[in-house]
Amino acid sequence: MHYVSTRATSASAARNPHGFSDILLGGLAPDGGLYLPADYPQVTGAELDAWRSLSYADLAYEILRKFATDIPEADLKALTAKTYTAEVYRNARADESAAEITPLRVLEEGAKGKLILQGLSNGPTLAFKDMAMQLLGNLFEYALAKNNDELNIFGATSGDTGSAAEYAMRGKRGIRVFMLSPHAKMSAFQTAQMFSLQDPNIFNIAVEGVFDDCQDMVKAVSNDLEFKARHKIGTVNSINWARVVAQVVYYFRGYLKATTSNEQKVSFTVPSGNFGNICAGHIARMMGLPIDKLVVATNENNVLDEFFRTGVYRVRKPAETFHTSSPSMDISKASNFERFVYELVGRDADRTHALFRKVDTHGGFDLSGAPGSDGDEFKRVAAYGFVSGCSKHEDRLNTIREVFDDYGITIDTHTADGIKVAREHLAPGVPMIVLETALAAKFNETILEALGTDAERPAGFENIEALPQRFVVMKADVAQMKAYIAERTSAERTAP
Repeated sequence: MHYVSTRATSASAARNPHGFSDILLGGLAPDGGLYLPADYPQVTGAELDAWRSLSYADLAYEILRKFATDIPEADLKALTAKTYTAEVYRNARADESAAEITPLRVLEEGAKGKLILQGLSNGPTLAFKDMAMQLLGNLFEYALAKNNDELNIFGATSGDTGSAAEYAMRGKRGIRVFMLSPHAKMSAFQTAQMFSLQDPNIFNIAVEGVFDDCQDMVKAVSNDLEFKARHKIGTVNSINWARVVAQVVYYFRGYLKATTSNEQKVSFTVPSGNFGNICAGHIARMMGLPIDKLVVATNENNVLDEFFRTGVYRVRKPAETFHTSSPSMDISKASNFERFVYELVGRDADRTHALFRKVDTHGGFDLSGAPGSDGDEFKRVAAYGFVSGCSKHEDRLNTIREVFDDYGITIDTHTADGIKVAREHLAPGVPMIVLETALAAKFNETILEALGTDAERPAGFENIEALPQRFVVMKADVAQMKAYIAERTSAERTAP
């Protein structure tokens, strides 16, 4: 299995073939693009049948071995077995089996269709990001140990990626984590999860700005190839291919648990801001998983919904980015979207590069086919199964109340966005699976507003906001950020 950049010409790709291990520790390609397989591995009906009885760890191994062909199979199987255990993904609810890892729960079944919730929040930080991040931590440690090397992870978070990365990497040999987050724009629980960590290899930086400012700094540092090489910079954001492919697994798991025959199709609704999670669903569909619709659910920051309705991708400026009650989706520049656009324009790397150069210079592009637009590829979107919808604060309050009243379940704000939009796209005979985003306790301020009572907290998280916090506040200044990283990595390398 070889990987190509979304911005690489065919000639450069042929000269520089990359294996899974080559791109594992990095993020952006040297040309500024994102990595994708040169060809998607295909899954047969016989394989799907055989996979229905597998544990989550064994299913992860079977899927990942199609992508990580340069890691010995015994090693890869050991890594998935180490990652996906009932001890790591604890039972967060009394009526679910932790051994299921990503349990399904039917919410509605009627003439309009079947609505299913797939639980993805049983990990150590109570959010779906744990599903990939725990594996990523073990993969990183494995790769670094083989070469007696080290890695400085530089990432950005709007809430859940940061804590999932830090909990996965804390104490890992040869790894430091520098995590940017928008200052005072996460929930109190999310903030405490990250900033209360006291591990010496964890560095939290609160940036005066919005998530997109944080993300822009990660890309700027990643594009400084000399600095990146000298300070051994890697990333855990969803621009990292290994992170995305690890998320592909739970789409297969959801499908296999929701169906009894490969003749059946399902749809997935995914709360989305950065397009990483639903990009994994797109990859699963390209591999042959029988997915009907991929439903993009956004909040008030609806840049993705606008594209999937109109063909216009219009990045919002920081002043136009709303601070909402589903803050992990307060994103107005979807960094993973380039992977889909690359497919949409026929894997034309030059055209992809030109479109995203226009994002930098003009704030977006238009593929609607209208006079004066940048192309007409929007007409091809339906062939990939994508549709979308938007949810606002009142919508999520109402959905939280309805789900609690009807099913006795307290859902988080992002999952509420997903359920609201999923109901708009139900179809008879095609189960709709909504991917849960996190436990409600992480967003208690809105749960209290919706239900008049606090969300239940799992054991060990009762007073997390009261723990001492360790972080620094910094302006959105790339030079200052580089100096901060250089000072801490150089000091540790030269210490006696």
